[in-house]
Amino acid sequence: MRLVVCIDRDDDLGRKASVAGPVVGRANVLDAAVRLGTSDPEDSDTNALFAAVNLLDELRGTGEEWEVCVLTGSPKVGVVSDRRVADQFDAVLGRTGAKSAYLVSDGAEDEFLFPILASRVKVDGVRRVYVRQSASIESTYYTVVRALKDPKLRAKTVLPIALVLLILGIAAAANVVIWGVIGLAVVLGVYLIFWTFDVDEAIIESIRGASTDIRQGSVAFGFGLFAIALVGVGFLSGYNGYATSPSGPLDRFLFFLQAAILWWLIGAVVWECGRAIRRTLSRGRFPRSFAVATTSIIGIGFVSFGIVLLVEYLQGVASSTRLPLFIGLLVAGLGLVIGAGVLQQYFKGLAARASVEPATPG
Repeated sequence: MRLVVCIDRDDDLGRKASVAGPVVGRANVLDAAVRLGTSDPEDSDTNALFAAVNLLDELRGTGEEWEVCVLTGSPKVGVVSDRRVADQFDAVLGRTGAKSAYLVSDGAEDEFLFPILASRVKVDGVRRVYVRQSASIESTYYTVVRALKDPKLRAKTVLPIALVLLILGIAAAANVVIWGVIGLAVVLGVYLIFWTFDVDEAIIESIRGASTDIRQGSVAFGFGLFAIALVGVGFLSGYNGYATSPSGPLDRFLFFLQAAILWWLIGAVVWECGRAIRRTLSRGRFPRSFAVATTSIIGIGFVSFGIVLLVEYLQGVASSTRLPLFIGLLVAGLGLVIGAGVLQQYFKGLAARASVEPATPG
């Protein structure tokens, strides 16, 4: 069995045609293409879907067994969408038992996911789909307006401009332009962080995961709430240390970190414990990733404490007798972080050998 794979990385099928991926089978892909074309005739993914079906018919004519599938990602293109595509591809492979694939793409964005396919099966080739159209643009205004109707492009271009105008307008009306500039810098900074690291998508996924955990009675939800509470306790403890310190601003901030870091680390360990217990109950075995994550958390904690105490020593807050403790924490923390990386590579090697051994004859 071989697969013709078409990837909708930004999930136009789900957003516009209400078709959930993965879509497997010639009839289902044709139906999805018609529904997408009906909802948005100008979407290039429609052509890619029809091209995938066309390639399927062509390859089946050679006498081999082929099937077609469509993998969908997320409107927020990035880590979350790529993970969804990978999970769907694993599900399709488990369902069909395919050993090779042929990728149909309508642009470079989908081809970024080529390594996901190549890491699981042999990829026979890539067919790019180009839409024939007039070479001359009759109306630049029409083209720009139609492009800005795309929610992804609008969020990346119009939203920042709107924020700039809104904040500066309010600041000018209140005669506090300097605070408007400061507020604008903060808002744009937060926006860029959210956009760069897909924080909004991660928050949405966390809410969906929490909702699923509640409905299924998962223990991870309780551990997650406890971990969030510990993070809050860390902030409260750090604030108490900051407010009661008679020293300068930097020293007070160091006291804040020193009081808060321990609670944050405990919260991170509790979070990982919840994930590990959930995976153990669902898969029947304790996850190896727990040892890697816990070692990394403890190592990061040691390094963080060491840096805070070392800065306190340089500021004259801590005595020189504690210098060996600072150095010991830094060395131990770096050793644990490196050890976590080595442990991760070791587990990867074990998994690779386990996947090869069943395929070895005799």
